[in-house]
Amino acid sequence: MTAREKILDACDIETFFVCKDAEEGKRLGLALMKELGFADADVVFSEMAGPGARVRVRGYVNRPGSTYTWRHEGGHRQ
Repeated sequence: MTAREKILDACDIETFFVCKDAEEGKRLGLALMKELGFADADVVFSEMAGPGARVRVRGYVNRPGSTYTWRHEGGHRQ
């Protein structure tokens, strides 16, 4: 089982993007999550500061009520 398959719910990433406004920062954050293989992601925080935006994005592996990857055979729980 991969490390990603053992994530209970989501993976948060926070970074600073050099960009012109908060909307561009949000777009860049969501694009980053897509590049990292997260098909389902949300922006949970975005704030302009100087030359860009501090952005926190959350990539969901398991939304509440989904078929949890960590419950599959070989996972931590059955």
